Amino acid sequence: MPELPEVEVTRLSLVDRILGARVQAVRLGKPLRWPLGRPVDELTGCEVGAVSRRGKYLWFPLSRLGPDGIGRLDEGGLLVHLGMSGSLGFADQLPPPGPHDHFEMQTSQGVLRLTDPRRFGAVLWGPSLHEGWPGKLLSGLGLEPFDAGLTGRHVHERLRGRRVPVKQALLAGDIVVGAGNIYACEALFRSGIDPRLAAGKLSRPRAQKLVDEVQAVLRQAMAMGGSSLKDFKDAHGSQGHFQLSTMVYGRAGEPCRVCGTPIRRVVQGQRSTFFCPSCQKR
Repeated sequence: MPELPEVEVTRLSLVDRILGARVQAVRLGKPLRWPLGRPVDELTGCEVGAVSRRGKYLWFPLSRLGPDGIGRLDEGGLLVHLGMSGSLGFADQLPPPGPHDHFEMQTSQGVLRLTDPRRFGAVLWGPSLHEGWPGKLLSGLGLEPFDAGLTGRHVHERLRGRRVPVKQALLAGDIVVGAGNIYACEALFRSGIDPRLAAGKLSRPRAQKLVDEVQAVLRQAMAMGGSSLKDFKDAHGSQGHFQLSTMVYGRAGEPCRVCGTPIRRVVQGQRSTFFCPSCQKR
């Protein structure tokens, strides 16, 4: 599943190229998780602003010239989620759409296309990031991983009293966004924290260590283009390489790169968790 690093890599790969592009036509393929929410012909003529990210969502702001031909009128925007297997491509020209290409926006600067084999992704129109479907989907998200407010104290206070394992609390997204399965496993390993530890038992010093390592892991992942386990590619069509450097994720039965103990795999919340039983303590 594309997580925050993959979404941010996607944003960076197209933000400068699509800025100021004028929408010429929009084509929809098979239905995605939710309907677009606006007739496609009403998007024609809009101009794309600076693409931003919130959690694992991308926001494409739209505007158009006002009646005076000078000022710009806000036309809301498109909220895009890559789902479990999606990727966005943006190029001057793309091959004819295939069976897994479900959204395509022709612009004056290139074609934006969402390819999603499993169709768990979404493209939704909203009047703003805080209204309509975007507002509903984003309202419960926690802090961004590089937000100044994300501290060990904040995490420690938010975890107080929680009995759920710390790894599942990290994935929930209501405290911090972006620590997806791969990155949660890696950050917990680097922090020396057993993923099965009850979240409420995490001390403040260990919570700060976890924050530091979540940030370090995500920075490294973004620098390496994210992780491409199956389908992910950025808007240039390039794959990520973080998966080649993981310390525990996907390495069940292999020796720990630090102590040599075989890496273990358990299932938590229907997700595979990988950890070293020697290096990581409850």
